[in-house]
Amino acid sequence: MFSHVNYKRFYLGISLSSSHSLKMFQSLQKRLQNRLVDRQTQKKRLVTKDGHCNIEVGNVEYHKRFILLVDFWTTVVEIRWRYVIFNYVISFTGTWFGFALIWYWIGKNNGDLLQQNPPLNHTPCVRNVYGLTTAFLYSLETQTTIGYGSRYITGVCPSSVALIIIQTLMGTMLNCFMCSIILAKMSMPKKRAKSITFSKMAVICLKNGSLCLLIRVANLRKTLLIGSQIYGKLLRTTVTSDGETVILDQTNINFVVDAGKDNLFFVCPLTLYHIIDNTSPFFEMAMDTLHQQEFELVVFLDGVAESTSTSCQVRTSYIPHEIKWGYSFLPVISRTKEGKYCVDFSNFAKIVPVTTPHCAQCFHNEKAHNHQYTKSGIDNPAFEVIDIHDPLDFTKM
Repeated sequence: MFSHVNYKRFYLGISLSSSHSLKMFQSLQKRLQNRLVDRQTQKKRLVTKDGHCNIEVGNVEYHKRFILLVDFWTTVVEIRWRYVIFNYVISFTGTWFGFALIWYWIGKNNGDLLQQNPPLNHTPCVRNVYGLTTAFLYSLETQTTIGYGSRYITGVCPSSVALIIIQTLMGTMLNCFMCSIILAKMSMPKKRAKSITFSKMAVICLKNGSLCLLIRVANLRKTLLIGSQIYGKLLRTTVTSDGETVILDQTNINFVVDAGKDNLFFVCPLTLYHIIDNTSPFFEMAMDTLHQQEFELVVFLDGVAESTSTSCQVRTSYIPHEIKWGYSFLPVISRTKEGKYCVDFSNFAKIVPVTTPHCAQCFHNEKAHNHQYTKSGIDNPAFEVIDIHDPLDFTKM
């Protein structure tokens, strides 16, 4: 009996562990599938969620590729940090070693090296430079202006005087150039744009009596963006009346907040909305046909950083399955008992279902129908005698 119970427990443990392993495998498989779908989606969209443009330039003539070298400064500033650090190290060590070879050659021509057995009364071009290693140390000390005092030129060799002037000038230019690149990369406006975040989803719901497309944007820093402006572009493939297919046809999408669309007071997360009226490209879409469309909504936010006075632009994009019809954002701003305003970023991207018309045309037709049949006249439920100042317009038969 005891062994039978143990067998049951053993088989039960095996079944539980196998079911747990199966759930883990299914969860891992689902995550992998979602990852593959996200990667395919990133390849399809023109602008990624973090603002990078997904476009390739092909069939460029060979000589036109040197345009990037003509604009050398921009090309160097835009390369990745790993290449900047690599060029930094190679540039300085290369110049140190290059000039060390020249100092070694000058000392060899003057008979300063140890293997040349100079006489005791011999005056070298550079004191204590008697080999390649000491020549490298002297080159490093000269270019970095260290000057330990044990190695110095004697003035016997005119070539050494000319070389120290050339190396000093080139070292100063190299220091200025590399420091400028590092400072320019550290102060690039793209870094400021990293602290601006958009909601991953856009929603369509009613706002202020109108059907609107809403997105949410937040500034993660306390410093403001001055002169902020928000606008959008709808990218899609269209066919003109002449039968011409236009790829990436751009349509302007106006976004506003309650205070307007220009000079946003960007101190807390803002909900931007686009009114879907008869002039909007979303007017002909409906809840069940939205995800069947092929378009990309690119949203731009321009502004000037308050601390650095540099202009920056933040971009993101939304494709049809990232726009939720019949949903709304949760509130993120509250006020504490002490009177301070608190922003809850845990609700920044959360959406909840709300009552929303099925399509924009239905909503506008219903509004027009209600407006057409609104009653006109004067209510007089108690049948009191009142004076009507406006004469009634009677139609003669």
